[in-house]
Amino acid sequence: MRWAAVPIDNAMTETVAEILDAYRRGALKPEDVVARSFARIRRHDDPAIFIALRSEADVVAEANALARDGDMTLPLYGIPIAVKDNIDVKGLPTTAACPAFGYRPGKDATAVAKLRQAGALILGKTNLDQFATGLVGVRTPYGIARNLFDDKLIAGGSSTGSALAVAAGFAPLALGTDTAGSGRVPAAFSNIVGLKPSRGMVSCAGVVPACRTLDCVSVFALTVDDAMAMLNVIAGADAADPYSHPRPVGAVGPMPDGVKLGVPLLGQRLFFGDTLSAKAYDKALARLTSLGAKIVEIDIEPFYEAARLLYDGPWVAERYLVAKALIASSPESLHPVTRQIILAGAHRSAADTFTAFYQLEELRRAADRTFRSLDALVLPSAPTIYTVEQVLADPIQLNSRLGTYTNFVNLLDLCGLAVPSSMHADGTPFGITLLAPAGGDAALAAIGRRYHVATNLPLGALTRGE
Repeated sequence: MRWAAVPIDNAMTETVAEILDAYRRGALKPEDVVARSFARIRRHDDPAIFIALRSEADVVAEANALARDGDMTLPLYGIPIAVKDNIDVKGLPTTAACPAFGYRPGKDATAVAKLRQAGALILGKTNLDQFATGLVGVRTPYGIARNLFDDKLIAGGSSTGSALAVAAGFAPLALGTDTAGSGRVPAAFSNIVGLKPSRGMVSCAGVVPACRTLDCVSVFALTVDDAMAMLNVIAGADAADPYSHPRPVGAVGPMPDGVKLGVPLLGQRLFFGDTLSAKAYDKALARLTSLGAKIVEIDIEPFYEAARLLYDGPWVAERYLVAKALIASSPESLHPVTRQIILAGAHRSAADTFTAFYQLEELRRAADRTFRSLDALVLPSAPTIYTVEQVLADPIQLNSRLGTYTNFVNLLDLCGLAVPSSMHADGTPFGITLLAPAGGDAALAAIGRRYHVATNLPLGALTRGE
């Protein structure tokens, strides 16, 4: 069964840019957009998208106060935002999809505080794979959220609810996190934009760690411009996060002529038997060529080798550190698959760790050499998609396959931008991801914006004019 899009009132608007324009023209008020968000949440009726949803009355009261006393020039004035439930929001519990771990933070995460200062309105906390461990969206005690295009399929994870909230039109923006693809895979499965910034560009203070040395706060949006507007608000070094860096976002210009985009050699392209996705990727490369890009085949094996390190190397031990006390006192409180994965990090030796560090440094050098002759890589966001039933039957291997083109990104210190690409004949979406060395966020946005516009796809799961 496919999700039926909520009819859109033609007087309403969807993107951040459109909403802000309507506010400034006096055609809309923040309370109107908040009321629409809650009406859509009720109509959609999937309780597995949000773990904690604020009361409509409270958010409307904030919206009215903003309209009365706020500055309409704020970059996110009156924009509803959903927040992944491993990111602190004052007044709401943080659970990381593990009730036994839950706590009530005394203050907002740095990224959330910046959003509020920019005029945003927080709707609630969204569902995720427990402790942000997974790309599937089924490892949670709060229910399995439905894919918006086919409810038999997974919605992707770990930032499941945040991606769905944007695609379903509950909020034009959402915060997620991304350690191994959690901000890109669910974006692809929901036909939206997923932006994984350069590591350290956005503070992770107030974020429950997955792998603290790799974690990034990510952005979900309907358009690349909206995603970059949010990134500009939340970016910046933060004394509360020693892993943050003063990396400027940069201005987004036009897509350069003759931009060189690396793709895997034909024999290295992995789709696990999914011929629809293989053909969709070929069509994406043809479209990029038509836009003036030069496609360059590369040996992608060093990137795949780095991806294999993520769960075979010491970074699993970082996941173990977060849940160590809970596993010792109440192991049954963890999702069984999450517990199995995290426990694998309990017995890593220092020798194993340094061996992996040495190997990764060699692979980083290989990646650097690759990028000397390229502007970016362009890869499938995910090689295929699976049904919920398939993932429940084979939770480890199928999840691993979904990370084929994502698991190496943070290890190699790359930035990434996932954009919608096409719809399969069965009506499900396919997406591509652009990757570049850290600091290339604006350059990726220039390519991704041009490409997304050229697809002429609808926004998320919304159907305009119905």
